[in-house]
Amino acid sequence: MSSADADADWSIQEIARLSGATSRTLRHYDDIGLLPPSRIGGNGYRYYDEHALARLQRILLLRELGLGLPAIAEVLEGQTSNTDALTTHLHWLRQEQQRLDRQIGAIETTIRKLRGGEQLMAEEMLDGFDHTQYKQEVEERWGKDAYAKSDAWWRGMSADEKESWRARAERLGSDWIAAVASGIAPDSDDAQALARRHVEWLASIPGTPGAHRDYVIGLGEMYVADERFGANYGGTEGATFVRDALRVYAEANL
Repeated sequence: MSSADADADWSIQEIARLSGATSRTLRHYDDIGLLPPSRIGGNGYRYYDEHALARLQRILLLRELGLGLPAIAEVLEGQTSNTDALTTHLHWLRQEQQRLDRQIGAIETTIRKLRGGEQLMAEEMLDGFDHTQYKQEVEERWGKDAYAKSDAWWRGMSADEKESWRARAERLGSDWIAAVASGIAPDSDDAQALARRHVEWLASIPGTPGAHRDYVIGLGEMYVADERFGANYGGTEGATFVRDALRVYAEANL
């Protein structure tokens, strides 16, 4: 390697310091073939170039999504382009950023008004959690009785119950996104376990057809057709995966 090339890589200690991963973790990634160093120096130290750094960035992103090392290895094997993979990750991160920005804004508004003795507005406090925004659509699709029942159910919940339900929905969405990233098939055991959870979640909402076969399949199609819903699963690719997994589950179990 020329001196110019040598300047373009970093030692394992430098990478550990910059990434927050320990040298031990990086050596383990090497041992299991997840992140081999670009070269081994004469001193026996591992060195990493820009391509290795891009791969490490992908590994760290997938770890934040909750994937285990075997699943991450499968994702990296199936995605050979760093640019394409990171573009997908960037889309997921921006979706999460938008959700957090709205929640942060709502909390900041509440704090400011409480401190200033101003009147609180429910619309501002609950920005991002407005369940009535789909009222007309729900009534057109499943009837006024369906909306009335779900609306009464929601309004009858305590603040803690509402937060618990939201957290459950967010975990489900995150798990779907992680499943897509892992590269598993919609009919795999893991994907079908998620589909079962999804159907159970739907069935917990009064006024919906819940575990009805055609409803579940139709809802999956809507996730793909309507970007508002697809955004919960990382965009079109994620929504398509959810749709396919739900269809397999519905046809086999409902």
